[in-house]
Amino acid sequence: MIAYLVSDKKITALKSNALVFFLTEKFNFNDELKSFAKERYPHLQEFMKRFEFTGKKDQVLAAPLVDSGTNYCGVFVGLGKKDGKTIPVEVYRRALGNALRKAIAYKCETVALQLPDPKLFGLTITDLVKETVTIAGMTNYRFTDYLDAEKKKKELFEITLCVEKAQKEKAMEGISQGEIISTAVNKTRHWVDLPPSHLTPEFLANKGKEISKKSGLKCTVFNEKQINEMGMGGLAGVSSGSHQDCQLVIMEYTPKKKNVQTIALVGKGITFDSGGLSLKPASSMETMKEDMSGAAAVIATMEALAQLKPDVRVIGITPISENLPSGTATKPGDILRFYNGKTAEVRNTDAEGRLILADALSYAVKHYKPDAIIDIATLTGACAYALGPFYTGLISQHPELAQKVEEAAKRSGDHVWALPFDDDYKKAVLCDVADLCNIGKPQYRAGAITAGFFLQAFVEDVPWVHLDIAGTAFDVPDRPYYRSGATGVGVRLFIDLLMNWK
Repeated sequence: MIAYLVSDKKITALKSNALVFFLTEKFNFNDELKSFAKERYPHLQEFMKRFEFTGKKDQVLAAPLVDSGTNYCGVFVGLGKKDGKTIPVEVYRRALGNALRKAIAYKCETVALQLPDPKLFGLTITDLVKETVTIAGMTNYRFTDYLDAEKKKKELFEITLCVEKAQKEKAMEGISQGEIISTAVNKTRHWVDLPPSHLTPEFLANKGKEISKKSGLKCTVFNEKQINEMGMGGLAGVSSGSHQDCQLVIMEYTPKKKNVQTIALVGKGITFDSGGLSLKPASSMETMKEDMSGAAAVIATMEALAQLKPDVRVIGITPISENLPSGTATKPGDILRFYNGKTAEVRNTDAEGRLILADALSYAVKHYKPDAIIDIATLTGACAYALGPFYTGLISQHPELAQKVEEAAKRSGDHVWALPFDDDYKKAVLCDVADLCNIGKPQYRAGAITAGFFLQAFVEDVPWVHLDIAGTAFDVPDRPYYRSGATGVGVRLFIDLLMNWK
């Protein structure tokens, strides 16, 4: 964990190992830079000119310091041009990630940040600090559970934020919010990064129980026997090939404020996906521990909401299962009956996420009658190929809800892109021998969209958005606040959406 401090002192008066400055393109030497040059690096302007540092976006330059006590380097990061009224906050996120990566490369354990003017990004000081702390925590994350002591390199443990004296109180508010968000994101990442034989359905369900008990949330967990008794043929059917029992976890946050709306978050939790009897190629199985990323995001979000306390009731529902082949596994051609009574022929056992979500969505509609449902799932390779690793696919026929999600995505940094969702695709998942088929007819192609129409059959008339994170949940490149492995996508989006819900 990083300790965060707030200071109104000059950055050069601090003992941090790295001193970080954020500069716009063609910047002027301000008081902070003049002070740094005078006290720490007299030839700073010549040094910047030699390395052609002008403050362009993505530029980062480190000036190593000698004979300066505990200060090892100065780090200068470009924010680019101020096009229009403001600079996109995503530019700042990446600049901060690059700066901290550079500081870590110089083996710095403490860093001081000369925060830029929040008005540059159209933010308040509280929001700028919240973003700073969130991204710093995400940048500092490493999965080290299985490394020996020598390989567990030290990371940052202290960051000092340099602000004006009048901003200190508001900055402390931002630190509190940012720590909650980054902890939730990194908890999601840690669960996803765990080996699938460690993180089983029961393990993840127990995490939901532990969090609920600690956070004062109501929690209900159904085991496989109860799931079968309730008639959840999708969740039970996917689990039938594994000796690991499936679980259905329901976490409830209720605010003190009365007469509020109810939002259901539903997350896919396949702790390992072999494809079942429709076996995946070996190379496609290598990262399939990530197939519970949606469930992990929902559970971690619920813990964050219990601390942030939005004025909206939130129900987190996570169907959790393991999809393996065996003599008892669901077979292609089997017909499953779901919680709402609908049936589906299973043509391909590797299209299993929609089967477990169908039961969870049906349960949410029947028991909570929510004002909106948002599900999140590593659902289709088709979406990953369509949008790549930077945008989560959004599917909905409810424009008002979709707009809220899109706005939250833009603010939070968990970017989404709406796919066409016209009824022209609906017939793709109809079936001659059951109500639905779990894969779309080949002539319709568009696998991410046709999967959405399968899910739509289980939400009735409740406003609903489906988020396909198949491309964004794992191994996202070129983002300095990520590493290889899990990203925790969805957590920042959900928190922003629900904290701003109207």
